[in-house]
Amino acid sequence: MPKIPIFEKKNVLITGGAGFLGSFLCEALLKEAKVICLDNLISGALVNIEHLLKYEDFIFIKHDINEPIDVSKWPELDRFKIKFQGLQEIYHLACPTSPKDFDKYKIDTLKVNAVGLLNLLEIAAQWKSKVLFTSSSVIYGPRPADGSFVAEDYKGVVDHLSPRACYDEGKRFSETMLATFSEVFGVDARIARIFRTYGPRAKLRIGEMIPDFVVNALENKPLEIYGDKSFRTSLCYVSDLVDGLIKLMHAETNPGPVNLGSDQDVLLVEVARKIIEMTDSSSKVVFKAPLLFMSQLPLPDIVRAKDELGWFPVVRLEDGLKAMIEYAQAHRQLLGAR
Repeated sequence: MPKIPIFEKKNVLITGGAGFLGSFLCEALLKEAKVICLDNLISGALVNIEHLLKYEDFIFIKHDINEPIDVSKWPELDRFKIKFQGLQEIYHLACPTSPKDFDKYKIDTLKVNAVGLLNLLEIAAQWKSKVLFTSSSVIYGPRPADGSFVAEDYKGVVDHLSPRACYDEGKRFSETMLATFSEVFGVDARIARIFRTYGPRAKLRIGEMIPDFVVNALENKPLEIYGDKSFRTSLCYVSDLVDGLIKLMHAETNPGPVNLGSDQDVLLVEVARKIIEMTDSSSKVVFKAPLLFMSQLPLPDIVRAKDELGWFPVVRLEDGLKAMIEYAQAHRQLLGAR
């Protein structure tokens, strides 16, 4: 296939681009690319990308990637010269992740990790696009009993018939698809295994505890932990995570799967108390029954990310929480309506 010309800027497709993480990625990539944001708005929200719609180099298309995709035939993309330039990069972030609504979107979750990814990989094979898939720490299975860090070669154990297997095993199968397309068609397929991430624009009242902690503290409501006082986690701020994704995509050679997340372990109850203190709230911390999709995750070994990408988290937890509190204070009316 002859070399595909690039007119001014590369074309980048981001699935799930109106979501929490996707919207920040769209924003960051606009500095260097023409960005196509694809989202069916199951988990995403237009409010996350409203500020980007004014840019000529940004296009939002509401579409379910489980349905056929032919970007060269979408008239909205004519100005991106897709028919001639194709797509240089594809970031696949689309996947429902609501702990409280997990059962509601099980089939969507199953399909997006199989049919949706297949649709994208076929495009990648056609246009020789680089693909970055946002996998998950859940592919490692439960946190090791000794609390040890998991490196990328850790196999883990995942129950492929469990009630949450459509996500856990779905992510593992997605990685297999990427490896297979790489072997058969030469697709440059990159895998980011993402650990728990927090920041502004995270959807509220779906069971992701950190954003709810902030809003509830501002409203002097209870901060609900779905587990007990021993619930531990690592927390990576969204700007750090986005930086890691871009560095992985830009790496000269494919380093293989890469863990992206914080390697600092924190007690969730201490995070909740810190938020109460930072907001001068009268809220109390309460404990509720665990959610199927909300579990204690392994801690990431991030040596590969440091060595191969020059990446590591730089935003302190206190600074990340401060940014979330400021965002929530500025958007309280809007957040209450979501």
